[in-house]
Amino acid sequence: MSTKLIDRTPSAYSHSLLIKNLLGNPVRQFPDQEIVYGDCKRQTYRDLGERVGRLASGLARLGVKPGDTVAVMDWDSHRYLECFFAVPMLGAVLHTVNVRLSPEQILYTINHAEDDAILVNADFLPILEAIRDRIEPVKKLVLLDDTGQTPATALDIATEYETLLASGDPDYRFPNFSEDTRATTFYTTGTTGSPKGVYFSHRQLALHTFGVMSALAGTGQGSFNRDDVYMPITPMFHVHAWGVPYVATALGVKQVYPGRYVPDQLLRLIEREKVTFSHCVPTILQMLLADPKSRETDLSRWKVIIGGAALPKALAQQARDRGADIFTGYGMSETCPILTLAQLKPHMRDWDEERQLEIRCKTGLPVPMVELRVVDEAMNDLPHDGKSVGEVVVRAPWLTQGYLKDPQNSEALWRGGYLHTGDIGTIDAEGYLKISDRLKDVIKTGGEWISSLELEDLILKHPAVAEAAVVGVPDPKWGERPLVLVVPKPDRAGQVDETAIRAWLKDFADRGTISKWGIPDRVLLVETIPRTSVGKLNKKAIREQYGPSLPG
Repeated sequence: MSTKLIDRTPSAYSHSLLIKNLLGNPVRQFPDQEIVYGDCKRQTYRDLGERVGRLASGLARLGVKPGDTVAVMDWDSHRYLECFFAVPMLGAVLHTVNVRLSPEQILYTINHAEDDAILVNADFLPILEAIRDRIEPVKKLVLLDDTGQTPATALDIATEYETLLASGDPDYRFPNFSEDTRATTFYTTGTTGSPKGVYFSHRQLALHTFGVMSALAGTGQGSFNRDDVYMPITPMFHVHAWGVPYVATALGVKQVYPGRYVPDQLLRLIEREKVTFSHCVPTILQMLLADPKSRETDLSRWKVIIGGAALPKALAQQARDRGADIFTGYGMSETCPILTLAQLKPHMRDWDEERQLEIRCKTGLPVPMVELRVVDEAMNDLPHDGKSVGEVVVRAPWLTQGYLKDPQNSEALWRGGYLHTGDIGTIDAEGYLKISDRLKDVIKTGGEWISSLELEDLILKHPAVAEAAVVGVPDPKWGERPLVLVVPKPDRAGQVDETAIRAWLKDFADRGTISKWGIPDRVLLVETIPRTSVGKLNKKAIREQYGPSLPG
């Protein structure tokens, strides 16, 4: 195919999509806008710009070079935001360490990423102390601390974060380089094997920022604009906190970073700082709504994207009853991550609350520049009828191009030229995706496919149920059968048992909502349900812990 390339004037500047270009304008245009870190620190965008320069120049003096990898182990803080910019703008790679992994897994990610320096919060020093003799490439440790006290440690700490910045250059000139330069590395929290490293370039992060920004723009439901106040309730280490801190910074909005997730502290920050936009997993939302302080907190201006797991309709209804603008977002570690948002179309805004709730709990519409398909095993597109179930495959400018140092799994991820999510779902006539399960978690019993997510959603509608998980366990007759774990609400523990849950689901089966095969043979009442490091149900652990105990 013959195309015409643009002519380039010799003196014309070729503008690369670099992360530094997300920072310049908001620092100049909104220099006095606030960035708040819990009760510890208040600073401005002017400060942010200067501190990013100081951090980068300080790291350079420590020996960090373009191409090196800098790891961060911290709570959600202003420091983390500074690292989001300074490290990649230096030409280095930011490795956001998942501090909720086991020490052995953290050791694996540090060695696999070949970290050259680690910026570590004092709270996580014991983790590094336990594995220090096996950390291979790390050369420098920088202490992050809110107390001003130097903790006792056997680790060789090069310097403290604020000391590093104090001697840095606020006017540090950041280099230009290819927009395809790797900017970040993050490790997936899969439940099998070692964590897999995903990676993203400056170009990908910039395009993801623009894509999400355009999807959230406007004045309708689920919007995010310059008059909002942003507070993430998703760990900064988890896929760039879904990339929204980059969006918030590019817009120049007030940002609030909460540190550790303590329910009454989060609610106090929402109230005190007038937070209007957040994102979190369902368990965090559930935790906040259950806290006594939530009844005293005005949530009517709060817009919240729910991701990481399906949004149960019952939980969405609780949030809507409090006035919160709740809706689903979807993505994964491999996708940078946002692919879809469950925002209402203009003609849906006059619908009754029940119909709107159906849309809010769907997986959502693809954001700009995302090509999303639901396909059969031969990669044929399935009808957009809301019924035809297949695997979700995607293309977008910001998807990881592979797994770090893992060509075999990288090819499997990208087979056929599309990224395979491992999720199954449908697309309806309006274009909304609805995930029904993970390929690995769907239950096939007696030749019927049963959605564990659908069963969980129905069980959570029971007035005495606080949490629920459904997995398939081996069955000699039917292949698999659903096993249900239920955490009762503390004040209604005596109102739910195996018989009650079976009767509850039988009623839905009698109405044709689910197949009769979805009625479980066994329901277990438990105090807690195993979860992954980012709050998702750990279904592998559930199967391992409870599956073998089944009779037959």
